[in-house]
Amino acid sequence: MTPLTRKIRRLIEAAGPMSVADYMALCLFDPEDGYYTTREPFGRAGDFTTAPEISQMFGELVAVWLYSAWQACGAPEGAVVAEIGPGRGTLMQDMLRTFARLDRRFAPRVAMVEASPRLAALQKETLAHAPVRADWYERPEDLPDGPLFIVGNELFDALPIRQYVKTAAGWRERAVGIGADGALCLMAGAGAPDPALLPPGARDAPNGAVFEHAPAREALMDVLCERLAREKGAGLFVDYGYEGPALGDTLQAVRRHGYDDVLSHPGEADLTAHVDFAALAATARAHRLSAPLTTQGKFLLELGLLERAGRLGAGRSAKEQERIRGEVERLAGPEAMGELFKVLAVLPTGISVPPFRSAD
Repeated sequence: MTPLTRKIRRLIEAAGPMSVADYMALCLFDPEDGYYTTREPFGRAGDFTTAPEISQMFGELVAVWLYSAWQACGAPEGAVVAEIGPGRGTLMQDMLRTFARLDRRFAPRVAMVEASPRLAALQKETLAHAPVRADWYERPEDLPDGPLFIVGNELFDALPIRQYVKTAAGWRERAVGIGADGALCLMAGAGAPDPALLPPGARDAPNGAVFEHAPAREALMDVLCERLAREKGAGLFVDYGYEGPALGDTLQAVRRHGYDDVLSHPGEADLTAHVDFAALAATARAHRLSAPLTTQGKFLLELGLLERAGRLGAGRSAKEQERIRGEVERLAGPEAMGELFKVLAVLPTGISVPPFRSAD
């Protein structure tokens, strides 16, 4: 039993079952025993590997897109380039190196949005020798004024979600409680969703069907889009998920690069859920912003992933060339990250930045 399991059990015994959202928040962000508070999740020694850790090519192409977005917005002075949820700082490290090669006249302020002091310290170590100094902020609301060009990679999947399960009595909020065997278990709670939130097909769904809603994600997107609408700029958000409202249980735990039971190791496994990109896009459009969507594979390939891989591999050994080909496949292959991961752009209406086909 993990230390956080004991804490969760005490809370349930005192106040009754807790929502899935509260359980996720404790598992990930508890100040003493939360996953992101206490563990090093990234890379081979951690529990999962993100796209920037797979290859420098990912960060390089994201930098190309952000630079193109800055140009498309009129190359405004006083621009702020920011990353929210920066992991180990690898993505920003690759982006800053690329910006310096693209155009030395492009000299934005660089900002990192990170709530975890432990991760912020790790990011500062990564960027210690970067060509541009970065500043750190705990909240996006604290970012300095100016046109904002912001990126978030695997940001929204880690924000807590609410789950609702279909029962004989209708839809009820899913909760974490203590079962007859004394172990943590998922159960139907007393709360019910607003019927307006339910997706098509919810009325005829069989008992046991699950619907997910993520108000925390929409609230964060609302903050970011309010800023983008007010001071102009662009956003790019990469995550795994789906394009429209749907039924299904996507809550999952990852531990030591494999799937784990979501209740087995609280605080010692990463908890995530697939992102509803339609909900995020709707939030952006409510601010009169454009929100085109594509897959990660299409995004990277159309920005020149294969060409960049060819240049990286030129003159290298056969072993190195094979490694680079493997990175391309992991990032863009349809059986790897290429189709499951989506890329959402947020832009001023009327502005289009390739590879997105329209300004929406």
